[in-house]
Amino acid sequence: METALSSFSNDLSKLVQAVSSSVVAIHARRHFASSGVHWGADLVVTANHTIAREEDIRVTLPDGKTVDASLIGRDPGVDLAALKVPGLGAAAGGGPLAASQEKPVLGEFALVIGRSPDSGPNASLGIIGAASGPWRTWRGGRLDQYIRLDAMLYPNSSGGAVVNARGKILGIATSALSRVAGLAIPASDVTRVANQLVEKGYVPQAYLGVGVYPAALPESLRTKLALPHSTGILVLSVEKGGPADRAGVLLGDVLIALDSTPMEKVEDLQAFCASGVMGKAVKAKFIRGGALAESNIVLGERPRA
Repeated sequence: METALSSFSNDLSKLVQAVSSSVVAIHARRHFASSGVHWGADLVVTANHTIAREEDIRVTLPDGKTVDASLIGRDPGVDLAALKVPGLGAAAGGGPLAASQEKPVLGEFALVIGRSPDSGPNASLGIIGAASGPWRTWRGGRLDQYIRLDAMLYPNSSGGAVVNARGKILGIATSALSRVAGLAIPASDVTRVANQLVEKGYVPQAYLGVGVYPAALPESLRTKLALPHSTGILVLSVEKGGPADRAGVLLGDVLIALDSTPMEKVEDLQAFCASGVMGKAVKAKFIRGGALAESNIVLGERPRA
């Protein structure tokens, strides 16, 4: 008679087999292969930190065949890279894994499913140890959520699929965004970034064209101007011809808000620029000469190095 535990074990095994048919092994660094997930037509997404070279990239498919792949683009800020693998749809078998609408629940089971070119599919089981709201990575990227995995990540696990017990994909596994534990890059972010990489080869970033530094606001000035916050962002430099320059921003201005978002620290400005405002006009509120001033700034695209 099958027990509840053996039934659960069998269900997990079937889930791993089903998902692993959409997971490939990627050869793009020394020593260890990494994993990648079939995410669209001829498209594989993986963890960017595992792509150590931009040429001579090979991918081992679920049927064991190894084929050439090309790098479409990468976003180091969120540790994602996209690869083009011609003929992937016909060879992978499992088809692309579409991002689900399910949100991770603290404490629920999470399966990390990767692929080794030698031993084939591999999996580890754990739980969602933390699930926060929007999060800025230490690499400067912006994610919809911080999803911490209390599950073992093997050397080739990064880039693999993270699914819940219902078989819904939660994201892509990475060991590079936290020094504490492995994380799942949310599926919504994977789709967003992958679409941008396919379209442009990179992820465009909005910018003001200013050099800034946090500045404390004197109590007397806060009282005079009825300011709700004790800090702002001091403009130390203005890029000639940049968005802020065209809007008349001057050295010494103290930025205190963009639209309705307070600017209390540099991270606030970085987060605002990463929130999909490129090309849009925003109302900048700042202090100039002890008085409040406003200006409309159209955020431009940060020039690429």
